[in-house]
Amino acid sequence: MSGTNSSTIARKPRRTVAAPSWRVPTADPLRPPAYFRWKVILDRTLAALLLAPGLPMIVLMVLLVRLTSRGPGIFRQIRVGQRGRKFKMYKIRTMRHDAESASGPVWTQARDPRVTLVGRVLRKFHLDEFPQLLNVLKGEMSLIGPRPERPEFVHVLAEAIPGYLNRLVVPPGVTGLAQLNLPPDTDLDSVRRKLVLDCEYIRRAGPWLDIRLSSGTLLRMFKVPERWLLLVFGLRREVTIPAIPEGVSSGGNGNGSDHAPATPTSVLIQAAAKSTDDNGHHGHQRKDAHARHVPVKPR
Repeated sequence: MSGTNSSTIARKPRRTVAAPSWRVPTADPLRPPAYFRWKVILDRTLAALLLAPGLPMIVLMVLLVRLTSRGPGIFRQIRVGQRGRKFKMYKIRTMRHDAESASGPVWTQARDPRVTLVGRVLRKFHLDEFPQLLNVLKGEMSLIGPRPERPEFVHVLAEAIPGYLNRLVVPPGVTGLAQLNLPPDTDLDSVRRKLVLDCEYIRRAGPWLDIRLSSGTLLRMFKVPERWLLLVFGLRREVTIPAIPEGVSSGGNGNGSDHAPATPTSVLIQAAAKSTDDNGHHGHQRKDAHARHVPVKPR
């Protein structure tokens, strides 16, 4: 608010910053257990211990990436953390340095042509995630938790998926229950499936669950079959979500192609298509029920 005082000296207008629309709602959010209050101390301690032997490995990977492709070795990307706070997440660069110069923000797809040869090896063994220990040390991330998403997608997903913002009540993680059970996001339904497991972790988080998730992640890096390790550690989850209305594809990216990477715009289009089809589906139900004098259950 700006104004002038009695001596007519103009005050500088105060700077107002609009709160992002995807901030965690204060009305009945998901309540994490007390474990998260001291989990941050444990995370930072473990991250410091892991960085001691991990730093030389990070340096070697950075040099290898720099020698085999143009661009920086460390990739920095803005992600959304706890309570909607943005931070820079670190990764070893596995794609061309201009991977999104033409397309803008997109999700990675299977056999993504933007991934370099060295990047494919690093991704296969999940070595590109090592620099995120720095994010954990800084308190921006946790070792275990929901994976952080980019703000361009968070804004769209928060509008399209009820309860999506609940995953922001705790710090994002390097790995998690959803990551061990499900493949990377490709469309709205893949995000909805992961949200189920993210919310389960937030509700049930504790030392024993974190030990099992950490052990499972470590064994997965050594290519132990995921089906076996999920069974042994009791981490296997079968996720079901409501059926997709008839006429709407569950795959692809919402723009009519199953192979092009999903963008925030295409995800929004997919959400609008599902909403339109769903409304039309229920509209026909109500019309048919009225003709037969059969009451329709409210949505």
